[in-house]
Amino acid sequence: MKEALAHCIQTTNVAGFLEKNIYRGKVRDVYRLYNEKLAIVTTDRISAFDHILQEAIPYKGQILNTIASFFLEQVEDIIPTHLLSVPHPNVTIAKDCRVIPIEVVVRGYLTGHAWRVYKNGGRVLCGVTLPDGMKEHQRFPTPIITPATKADQGHDEDISEQEILTRQIVSPELWEAITNTALKLFERGTEIAEKRGLLLVDTKYEFGLYQSQLTLIDEVHTPDSSRYFYADGYEERLSNDEPQKQLSKEFVREWLMENKFFGKDGETLPNLTDEFRIEVYQRYAELFNQITGRDFIPTETKDFNLTLESIINENMTVGKSKP
Repeated sequence: MKEALAHCIQTTNVAGFLEKNIYRGKVRDVYRLYNEKLAIVTTDRISAFDHILQEAIPYKGQILNTIASFFLEQVEDIIPTHLLSVPHPNVTIAKDCRVIPIEVVVRGYLTGHAWRVYKNGGRVLCGVTLPDGMKEHQRFPTPIITPATKADQGHDEDISEQEILTRQIVSPELWEAITNTALKLFERGTEIAEKRGLLLVDTKYEFGLYQSQLTLIDEVHTPDSSRYFYADGYEERLSNDEPQKQLSKEFVREWLMENKFFGKDGETLPNLTDEFRIEVYQRYAELFNQITGRDFIPTETKDFNLTLESIINENMTVGKSKP
């Protein structure tokens, strides 16, 4: 497994493609094509506390991209998605949507960021009043929506529904459509997870407009965007105030905190050890296997930039020169 560490996709480049036509996010490199299409490359970069870690995780991009496409296909009856094709496990060809700059976070349980606010005495999160008397990992009576602004760099910030409407980020009618859709997506994700012995704890959705139509974009129900608990033993662990057995990126945040990094200014980002990078890959592969019912089989990524160049050329409009 250690040899895979030398073949991580940290960043991508396509010969002749102008940098101005590439958006590099925390995990994805997005190439804007001429024909209302994007080539979205899910790299092996990993982020936590809104920081990109210095070391990549083998095959993480393939796992995320494949899980995302799996779930996008499962929700096409709820909302149109940006997915057009997956020509390589690291690459999605997608519709070029106008991004709505809000991350719509749906929470079914008092966990993670919500719990950290709660245990410090907070009872309002993003304008949502949280019930008194709850314990960590307890299920909410009904799922709640706690939005965040979507930052290109730095920290995403909590925002309330009232602030979204007051700042006119979206219209009231569009926001209602977004929240109704997000709850339906969470319900579908919950149903799929339960069939696989998992609980979908919380997740985030991103939306855009494609030819004026609300469209689901980005990743869906992946371990980077979601948190899962194992259903078996959940109630017993909750009753005994024990940590839940979970599949998510939270254990990466926990490792960073153990190594004195909390995402605050002035802190030094620790290097991930090779052993921990392999452990992270194994955790991601475990979730892939659990949620899809299939074993994860890596695809060779040698000369990936040449592969990507070929994919992009095949998806450019005939008659247009490469940017």
